[in-house]
Amino acid sequence: MTTPDSPVLRVAGRPVGRYVTRPELPARLSPRPYLHPVTTLAGTAVTELSPADHIHHLGVGVAVPDVEGHNFWGGRTYVRDQGPTELDNHGAQRHHSFQLRDPDGFVEELRWVAAGTELLRERRTVAATELTGAAWALDFTFSLTNVTRDPLSIGSPATNGRPGAAYGGFFWRARKEQHAPDVFTVDREGEEAVHGTRADWVALSGAGWTLVFAGGTDRTRRDPWFVRADEYPGVGSSLAHEARLPVPPGETVVRRIVIVVADGRLPRLEATALVRKAVSQ
Repeated sequence: MTTPDSPVLRVAGRPVGRYVTRPELPARLSPRPYLHPVTTLAGTAVTELSPADHIHHLGVGVAVPDVEGHNFWGGRTYVRDQGPTELDNHGAQRHHSFQLRDPDGFVEELRWVAAGTELLRERRTVAATELTGAAWALDFTFSLTNVTRDPLSIGSPATNGRPGAAYGGFFWRARKEQHAPDVFTVDREGEEAVHGTRADWVALSGAGWTLVFAGGTDRTRRDPWFVRADEYPGVGSSLAHEARLPVPPGETVVRRIVIVVADGRLPRLEATALVRKAVSQ
């Protein structure tokens, strides 16, 4: 059932995702709106919420571990020369309003607040479209505007001294199963070969489902992919891979990720064709 705080996304009349705008979460988890559960058209769940291995992983959304020292990812903060550390530095993404809301998507305004101060203002646009009888696309765009008088920068554990941990930005926590999902691109196979690389698309394929992630703009495609499969299944794009991302006062960072959600395992050629169709819509 759709409620004011939890609209349901539908594709051809079928529910495929619930969006929670005002979750009741402890500050340590960096409360933020998220999509969960997300399902294939056949009803297979492909997201997880607060799993035991990482309770701050919240389905599908935007999470950033370091905005000028404030944690909008949840959990511990990676501190240079010290490692993961419990700090009282968590921010929250607060739903402000819907500019548009339809059964197949919405436009939302959010406020990123930490230490009593609004740092970023976000516009989030989400749309769900049918691709085939067994696949649909989630089109997810977010824009982050620095509303302070001072320069801000976005960092990651990688930019703070932890190699290979450039997470932060769009993030999808997938369903954990008995076996780790397969990871592949058009010309690579396996987590080690894909993680940290730039690719037109990255696929995660589990028991009866496939997710294909693609950058929807040239700028988004320049961000490397953050990929996990063995420890836990998750895919995101890295806003701060090798260096911090500056956001001067009044300026805006925009990224668009398009995800194909399919039943079964998609062959590479079909994944490529569906991604092209989804991005061009």
